[in-house]
Amino acid sequence: MFKTLEELINIIRQRKNSSNEKSYTNKLLSDKKLSVNKVKEEISELLEAIQKNSNTVHETADVLYHLMVLLEANNIKIEDVMEELKKRQKK
Repeated sequence: MFKTLEELINIIRQRKNSSNEKSYTNKLLSDKKLSVNKVKEEISELLEAIQKNSNTVHETADVLYHLMVLLEANNIKIEDVMEELKKRQKK
């Protein structure tokens, strides 16, 4: 199940290291302001979808994608975030 998320992260990292590519992901990676605005927009759309109980899976996927790009654009490794979450678990 989480393999898809790992694959997405790998694709984002590949795009980050391949500046020749003219992809949407590259555009977001190279424009932090755009990336931040897209995360805000997608979170707003997700909250609206939750309130309406409609299209929540699609909007959640958009949030995850844009958040992963924003993290990578700012050199925040998801592995570090996962480690932080693990530290917070009650034992």
